[in-house]
Amino acid sequence: MSFSQMAQLELMNALNSITSEAELKEFRDLVANYFAQKAQKAIDALWNDGSINENTIEQWGAEHMRTPYRYASHRS
Repeated sequence: MSFSQMAQLELMNALNSITSEAELKEFRDLVANYFAQKAQKAIDALWNDGSINENTIEQWGAEHMRTPYRYASHRS
């Protein structure tokens, strides 16, 4: 069994114990916080090793990264 499959089973077991909307919200917040902490640690590591700095973050803020739409190619 892969780690992904084991994680899915663990999540299913956790979800089976949720009995109210409040518990569901708490579970969602818990998962969101877990991934936010992982992202923050990764960003901190990039900052500490010099891969990113204040200028990098300023450049990211000015970037326009929206995917262009190609309506003509999707029309029949």
